[in-house]
Amino acid sequence: MSSHRLPTFLISAALAATVLVGIPSGVSAQVVIPTNRNALVEQNQLQQLQNQLQRQQYQQQQQIYRELDRPTQRQPQPDVPVYDKTCRMEAVGNTISRVCR
Repeated sequence: MSSHRLPTFLISAALAATVLVGIPSGVSAQVVIPTNRNALVEQNQLQQLQNQLQRQQYQQQQQIYRELDRPTQRQPQPDVPVYDKTCRMEAVGNTISRVCR
């Protein structure tokens, strides 16, 4: 090797050794192949679309929960006749009659 290439080779080897030592065992790194950049871009776009879909589904589910939690409108009270204190109900057989005085 020439005298100029030797320091470059040593620096490259030192950097490679530093990277290998810095990686703890059991941890894997994603290898990006420069010739397959389109696949990586498509994978990122797919992940973004997936995240967007999950956000939309979450928002729709929350909207359904809010609708279910809202109090329903009360049914109007039935129109029940109110009698004066002077009127009383009398049951004679199967007939109920009102007697007012």
